[in-house]
Amino acid sequence: MDPAPKTIEGWIYEGRKPQRVFRPAIVEMLGYSIEQLWSEVPEGTTPHFVPRAGASPTAPHADLGVNLDEMKRTGAMAVRRAKDFLLGADRDRVGDDTLGMLDDEVRRLVAEYPRVPLSTVWPDLLETQEQVFRLLEGGRVRPSQLRDLNIAGAILSFLVAKGFNDMQVPHEAMTMTRVAAACARDAEHPGLIALTDGLKSLIAYWADRPADAYHYATKGAETAATLQGTVGLWLLGLQARAAAVLGDEETVRDANRQAAERRDHVIPDELDELGGLFTYTRNKQLYYSVEAEALLGNGGARLVEQAEEAVQGFSDATAPDWAFGDLAGSQCDLALVRLYSADVDGAAAAMRPVLDLPSSHRNNGIIVSAMRVRNTLTASPARTAVAARDLRAEIEAFPVGRPALPRG
Repeated sequence: MDPAPKTIEGWIYEGRKPQRVFRPAIVEMLGYSIEQLWSEVPEGTTPHFVPRAGASPTAPHADLGVNLDEMKRTGAMAVRRAKDFLLGADRDRVGDDTLGMLDDEVRRLVAEYPRVPLSTVWPDLLETQEQVFRLLEGGRVRPSQLRDLNIAGAILSFLVAKGFNDMQVPHEAMTMTRVAAACARDAEHPGLIALTDGLKSLIAYWADRPADAYHYATKGAETAATLQGTVGLWLLGLQARAAAVLGDEETVRDANRQAAERRDHVIPDELDELGGLFTYTRNKQLYYSVEAEALLGNGGARLVEQAEEAVQGFSDATAPDWAFGDLAGSQCDLALVRLYSADVDGAAAAMRPVLDLPSSHRNNGIIVSAMRVRNTLTASPARTAVAARDLRAEIEAFPVGRPALPRG
């Protein structure tokens, strides 16, 4: 029995140990024990393991890691697979243990996604999505299981779409979002349907299409108007940010006012219980509100205080709602409102943690947010100051130093 390609990728890229059935062949082929092959070796050093008798001591070592081109290639394969599913797969009628295992994996991926580099979860994400689609197509699902599998398909496709957005591939991201929406509709789940409109808005926002972002956020907000979870608040936050890019200050204030009023009446639903990208916490709501004001070009002591509070809200990496992208985004917003308040040194201090991020964490949203600060610096009256020139130069080098999402 030959291992599947995804199984081999899991051994090489993720450090998974092979199942027992494959171990003798691997040991025979490479000449080392499984324990030696799957032990950590410090970067820049050479392992000093003694090969088993008859094995070559100069066998090549696997290149642990996956670059952006490879991620895009495997992701594009997943999109084609998902399109086939959407356009003509038979979904008809797996044991409870299988569904329980998938549910556990979905919850793990939801929890990890905002907290780790994309490459850490990407292979598992694609593999789990493939498993769910395979079950939906297999004709062995009982009617009572069909809704849960479609919910899982919607959640996983949502995360894959977000991954494409993080890799700055908006077309693939939008295609996968439509797959997520199809699963949400088949599950008859209004919250997930609204969330997919929110994701379309998010993709358009980061692709510099604010009119589209506003349209999708408004559409989703209408779907979520009667829902009691936080999805409706997220859509209002998306609406406010898109309106801010369009210069519509009245809509920004109205959307943020509605979100603030609804916050006290939230009853967490099953999506909020999932956490991660599927809940809109108070910290995230403040971050979105500050960003909308920053996009309008506003500053002042009160807004700086709110921006500092937003950064503080994401300062605890052990908090359930912590996300490295939200922390970096709120730090960029703090830099913006400090610039609008003529505080260049304060802006540089806010940007320092962002500029120190490893390349593995520099996703599309963080790059765009950093470049907004750079553009504001360029137009600032203080642009000739030494601190402003130095900060601008560092930000300009920031995306250049991003080899991919990420390697190793």
